[in-house]
Amino acid sequence: MKLLVKTFHGLEEVLADELREIGANDVTPVKRAVTCTADKEVLYKANLHLRTALRVLVPVLTFKAKNEEELYQNIYKFDWSAYISEKNTFAIDAVAFSDFFKHTKYLALKTKDAIVDQFRAKSGERPSIDIENPDLQINVHVSHDQFTISLDSSVESLHRRGYRNPLHKAPLNEVLAAGMLKIAKWHKDIPLLDPMCGTGTILMEAAMMACEMAPGLKRKHFGFMSWADFDKALWEKIHTEAENKVRYPKVNIVGGDNNPQAVDMAKTASLDFRLNRQIRIIRSNMDDNMPPAPRGMMITNPPYGERLTKDNINEFYKKIGSHLKKNFTDWQAWIITSNFEALKYIGLRPDSKYTLYNGPLECKYVAYDMFEGEMKAFKKKINRTKRRIDS
Repeated sequence: MKLLVKTFHGLEEVLADELREIGANDVTPVKRAVTCTADKEVLYKANLHLRTALRVLVPVLTFKAKNEEELYQNIYKFDWSAYISEKNTFAIDAVAFSDFFKHTKYLALKTKDAIVDQFRAKSGERPSIDIENPDLQINVHVSHDQFTISLDSSVESLHRRGYRNPLHKAPLNEVLAAGMLKIAKWHKDIPLLDPMCGTGTILMEAAMMACEMAPGLKRKHFGFMSWADFDKALWEKIHTEAENKVRYPKVNIVGGDNNPQAVDMAKTASLDFRLNRQIRIIRSNMDDNMPPAPRGMMITNPPYGERLTKDNINEFYKKIGSHLKKNFTDWQAWIITSNFEALKYIGLRPDSKYTLYNGPLECKYVAYDMFEGEMKAFKKKINRTKRRIDS
């Protein structure tokens, strides 16, 4: 089958590497997604193991349409009985980039009508709509007049690992945090510090990577489990293999934040996932956090300025730069921010720069190498160690 795996802008190449690692073929990065070919095993593994994927779609139909009648007829003549019966439920989500179809709710409604009418014509009965927990989630995507109809094998976005309080909206998406770690080439042999960790998203993603814990390991349900061809034995085999792969090595992952509620939530998350021995979190101000090792990596998501005035946010970023220069020799610091003006006040020359998106916000993800020669040798040594471990 062909898969379309969605991700954030800037993480396409990272996701492509992940797909190759689990056995996908014909892997091709596209805009905010990666296409590939796969069998059922890779489909299941994609939902369970991919850290930088948002959802895994299986395209089943493509066609061109410029009006609602053409849309309806193309959907109506497709054999939906191969995927759903009158006793099942389904739901539709639609995405449109088209002058012909501007209202996604109307797109979803016309698609629903065509599917329902097809079943009524054949048997007199029809499947029901269930927005909350459908047996089949159908994705409708239109660009200009080109439609792609896909089955959503994930249903719930894959960024929901299960460690975050659903009532709390954290400033950093889990998929983005995992992508940031991979772009920085962090791994468990490198000490890690996040001095503005909030509820601990970067720390949790790092600890899960260090422990080889699949990001979807704690999830109870994926969309493909409701499909008619769901192979329960194959899924249980894949899931058991993932459980048996988990290890709890000694790592140096440290976080700090001055918000006591956020610190409590971060500690609770680490306890829930049995990662409290891998992660150390303290309540502290940004400049109270000192390097937990002679060399290492800082990855952090400082405030963008939503709750600070322009002068205060610029001064705060200047403070970050001073803290790095004074205390973090032989470290590499990665910072993500959407406040490009404030970023200039760091006062350091970036060694690497990437454009990423945190939700709708365009962000710069930049690296500062705080060393004079020694860190390069250290990173080469770490990479040699990693290659030895991987082999």
